[in-house]
Amino acid sequence: MRWDPSQYARYADERGRPFADLLARVRADAPRRVVDLGCGPGALTAGLVPRWPDATVEGVDSSEEMIAAAAALATDRLSFRLGDVADFAVPADADVVLSNATLQWVPGHRGLLTRWAGELPPGGWLAFQVPGNFGSPSHRLMRALAESPRWATVLGGVLRHDDAVAEPVEYAELLLAAGLEVDVWETTYVHVLQGTDPVLGWVRGTGLRPVLVALSDDEAAEFTATYAAELRAAYPTGASGTPFPFRRIFAVARRPG
Repeated sequence: MRWDPSQYARYADERGRPFADLLARVRADAPRRVVDLGCGPGALTAGLVPRWPDATVEGVDSSEEMIAAAAALATDRLSFRLGDVADFAVPADADVVLSNATLQWVPGHRGLLTRWAGELPPGGWLAFQVPGNFGSPSHRLMRALAESPRWATVLGGVLRHDDAVAEPVEYAELLLAAGLEVDVWETTYVHVLQGTDPVLGWVRGTGLRPVLVALSDDEAAEFTATYAAELRAAYPTGASGTPFPFRRIFAVARRPG
């Protein structure tokens, strides 16, 4: 699936805040290697270098477009590479493994978390956050439109939702069963978005991508016109902008040792 780094970066501040909140609970003192899985255009990954000045920092992403954008940030201690998160194995010196808003795209990621937990070195940290908004109007309206008679033939099965992410308790139980010390929580941010059809602009950078890839340009224009009207009704604009609640699920875990 093709990604648009500029569209994704349109709400960089809002997308970056959960990463900062996740990172604040990772208390690794002097990791040897830090890996960011699903690094996107690399700006947040680059921020890990001053956080851990003695570590080697590596970003991994499956999007050629994202890695091309991130490559401009590479240094002698910061590198980026193309790779499928599903194939990732924790290196022996990776004391911190992070994943920010990526695992919802990876079918079977619960099994990956169990495997990664087992591969962590003693004292190693595993931290991730995923969106918990698949029941919100933005996603329910998208799915309903994709499943309507007009679009079901071309968009049937394109959108995952029922098993995209787990609830916080399930993540906690999974990581505890793998022998890790666990801190799991959820937060609902209320982003006040600006501009015309801002919620559509938000989902264009993430959740709407599979739909846009599956449609021709003319079909995409038709779909988004209908979807935008429904979003405007679901998320009315006020004097200060458009409030957009966004639930996130966080997990930070450490292997004792």
